[in-house]
Amino acid sequence: MRRTLLAIFCLVFSCHAVYASKAIDSLLKVLDKTIADREAFTLNKEMRIDAIKKKLKKQGFLDDQYRLNGDIISEYQSFKCDSALVYIERNVQIASALKSDNYLSESKLRFAFVASMSGLFTQAAEIFDTIDYDTLPHHLKVLYWWSHIRYNENLIKYSDSPKYRAKYELENKKSRDLLMALLDSKSEMYLKEKAFKLKGDGDYSTSAQIQEQLFIGEEPNSHGYAMSAMGLAMVHRELNNPELEEKYLILAAITDTRLAVKENESLLTLAIHLYDKNDVSRAYNYVRAALDDANFYNSRFRNAVIARTQPIIEATYLAKIEHQRKNLHLYAITVSIFAFVLILSLYFLYRQNKIVSTSRKKLSRTNDQLTAVNQRLDEANLIREKYIGYYINQCAVYLDKLDEYRRNINRKIKSGQLAGLQEISSSTTTLDRDAQELYQDFDRTFLEVYPTFVDELNLLLREEERFKLNKGQLNTELRIFALIRLGITDVNQIATFLRYSLQTIYNYKSKMKGKALVDSDHFEEKVKKIGMFVA
Repeated sequence: MRRTLLAIFCLVFSCHAVYASKAIDSLLKVLDKTIADREAFTLNKEMRIDAIKKKLKKQGFLDDQYRLNGDIISEYQSFKCDSALVYIERNVQIASALKSDNYLSESKLRFAFVASMSGLFTQAAEIFDTIDYDTLPHHLKVLYWWSHIRYNENLIKYSDSPKYRAKYELENKKSRDLLMALLDSKSEMYLKEKAFKLKGDGDYSTSAQIQEQLFIGEEPNSHGYAMSAMGLAMVHRELNNPELEEKYLILAAITDTRLAVKENESLLTLAIHLYDKNDVSRAYNYVRAALDDANFYNSRFRNAVIARTQPIIEATYLAKIEHQRKNLHLYAITVSIFAFVLILSLYFLYRQNKIVSTSRKKLSRTNDQLTAVNQRLDEANLIREKYIGYYINQCAVYLDKLDEYRRNINRKIKSGQLAGLQEISSSTTTLDRDAQELYQDFDRTFLEVYPTFVDELNLLLREEERFKLNKGQLNTELRIFALIRLGITDVNQIATFLRYSLQTIYNYKSKMKGKALVDSDHFEEKVKKIGMFVA
């Protein structure tokens, strides 16, 4: 049972860790985008201030001018300290003109607050000394101790000496007690100061509970929201909740950047936090952004605080970049070697493929030649089989005819029929008949071997010159080229076989070539390929 519960707990914890990590990553991406767009937020802030300044120009009453100057000071006190001090000085002059002690004290307290944020601690202390606290109305007494607390907090952040920091912390505790004594215990301001007091006393859990309730009530994208998120981040650091610390630091930084708050500690604190997490790149970007804000605000105090951390982060970042550069150089060399090996391999592969391709072409040509030879052999075998059978049969026929002729002559001699002998020897009828039978048998046998001979030869001739013969019959011209198709190219042999003179054979050949569609020099080669045997 315990093992099951432990497994379930581990699973739930793992899922929570994964979800929290993804949420933090998403918030960091939002912050990155917000920092990239901060020029637009700065422009919006300046436009808002310009709008108040335009209203101020139209005001003739000093009270109205004092009020609008106050609005401008509220905008400038976290944006540009020098400009804020200029408008505070104007309100001091208006307070003197109106002879208003309250206006004058309020302006002095605001001057002390802005001066302490910009690092003018001596001037701020002198201002506090010039104020008669006992004569202040209640709301200015509240402002007096609230400003004192902010003054001491900035001194604590600025000081490097543990001794002086302890002194400022003690004074801050006294100032907070005096402020809380002036406040309604149910007011928001009282609860905020109570939470900070509890944190200072080490009661982090109670402080976190109060601050979380106050944070829920803050309007998002407001300065109060950013300050409340920053307070929660600091108390969760003490509670050792790094995920919540980082979450609230990011929310504070996003809000401050969107509101163009140049005097902020959220970005710097977040940069240090990320540096400790070894996220050096983001830490470097954020500390650079914080330094730009401090320079824009013209805060010597904030610059001094950043100067303690920025060189360390920057050195680590540059070391990381150098390490990455060396790795990149090494990777480049490695990739170059691999590329060289790959190119070399591809070259050899190309050479091998070329050799194989050449060999394949040679083999293909050899195969084509072998195929052609085999075709010719098959064709020759077929012709041999056909014509051997044909000539064996013809020999047998002519032997029978010779034997019949011999017996006929013998009978004529025995019977003394000399006139009959003379008639037989002088007549060519029998010879012509035998020759005609020979040619008919030749035509039949040849067309059995090459049944498409006449059709294919006609395709080589002009349409009006093509032959139209009875089936199974050749004429003299076709027999000449039939003999050429059989490989008999000797004109003497052709003339002897067909019983024509050489000149007649030449005339027939020339006449046929004159009818051809193709070049006469290639006509006989085309004829030799007619009906080529395909295995």
